[in-house]
Amino acid sequence: MKNIIFKKHTGSRLILLFLVLVSTSVVSCKKYLDAKPNQQQVVPSNLQDLQVLLDNVLVMNRSFPSIGEAAADNYYVTITDYNALVTVEDKSLYLWQPNGIIPNGQWLAPYQVVYYANQILESLEQISPTPTVQSQQIKGAALFFRAYAFLQLASIFSKPYNVQTADNDLGIPIRLTADFNPISVRSTNQQTYDRIVSDFKEAVPLLPQSSVYPSQPTRIAAYAVLARTYLAMGQYSMAGAYADSCLNLQPELINFNILSTTSANPIARFNKETLFYAMSGGSTLLVPSRCKMDSTLYSSYGTNDLRKTIYFKNNNNGSYAFKGNYDGSQSATIFSGLATDEIYLIRAECYARAGQTANALTDLNTLLQTRWKAGTFVPLQATDSNTALTLILSERRKELIFRALRWTDLRRLNQEADFKITVKRNLGSTLYQLPPKDLRYEFLIPQEVITTSGIPQNPR
Repeated sequence: MKNIIFKKHTGSRLILLFLVLVSTSVVSCKKYLDAKPNQQQVVPSNLQDLQVLLDNVLVMNRSFPSIGEAAADNYYVTITDYNALVTVEDKSLYLWQPNGIIPNGQWLAPYQVVYYANQILESLEQISPTPTVQSQQIKGAALFFRAYAFLQLASIFSKPYNVQTADNDLGIPIRLTADFNPISVRSTNQQTYDRIVSDFKEAVPLLPQSSVYPSQPTRIAAYAVLARTYLAMGQYSMAGAYADSCLNLQPELINFNILSTTSANPIARFNKETLFYAMSGGSTLLVPSRCKMDSTLYSSYGTNDLRKTIYFKNNNNGSYAFKGNYDGSQSATIFSGLATDEIYLIRAECYARAGQTANALTDLNTLLQTRWKAGTFVPLQATDSNTALTLILSERRKELIFRALRWTDLRRLNQEADFKITVKRNLGSTLYQLPPKDLRYEFLIPQEVITTSGIPQNPR
């Protein structure tokens, strides 16, 4: 197994610790909710050991779910490519089959992050009972990672947050200990989001404002993800406030005019917009040679909109592939971290929903000015906040394509009469549809997890 670490650590014991914990957690990951840990594994004994665990990018940053993006409406596959898919999981996911099988890793990999975070938090109490700057930063990072994993899980395995029903809707299991023995139960959606928000808020004062390593959580990233969380919850005043806190500290945007439109990977990994580096685990549906952009969406980009050539590659057969990955690569894994452009769009949306049309358009045009060919951009205008909101949501979809956000947006916007849509796929001569608020917006929990843990399955 290849391990990606951004910070250099020395010492044979630390190397052994790292390899043992990575290997044992990957193996035991299959039963995170019911298996017992190996009592013989090396136990962290100092702060440096804990930092090694946090810096395991392969586990902590690069294994988040991809099924939401694979089920979303930004792309299509041809019937030939569909028939060539190897697994029944991918075929059923693409067509939103009600009883489609979900790969175990989509559930287990985020819970592996939770396990690491809980192990770090518990070890920290023994290693550093008296808080120090380093121990507090480690605690903040562990809380951030745990909440980030919970948020990813809640976005696909529980219902969209609705304040009127959250106390009764099923959420996800909230594991707060590295001990495998306590029986898992599904919390309510309210309890799920309360924990996510609580962890992020507790992390804010503990984290450094910034870091040399984009894989490490920071205070700026915590503000950003709180804005994202509150947006998903429909609490727009709070989302706007945290977006503002983030942008006050880091407002930089990439000027797309300096990027190469002919480059295979025009947007660099760890670019200046990256607030927190995270990646999905990948999906064969999203392989660039198979995944073709929705033609209506592609046509919505203006002629002088540089995203049309920065984000997309002409397949020379009437279709286009995505190449604008914020990871600086073309692959089935997509960037699911935090970036400044998302936060501008969050603040703009929240301004519009609050009736602050001028502020909303200022944020939107600030972003778009960097995306259009120099000298061609004409600032967007709106006579009222509802028109501004429609413009912002349209640009949000175009800007944040393949960021593991579209599924969450569909879920939350389907609760609003003005923005709900029926998602459609044409495969051969057959039309498949996913109506608003359909139960299929909550994916089935992998059957192995249901069998071994006894938690209730999502209804169908």
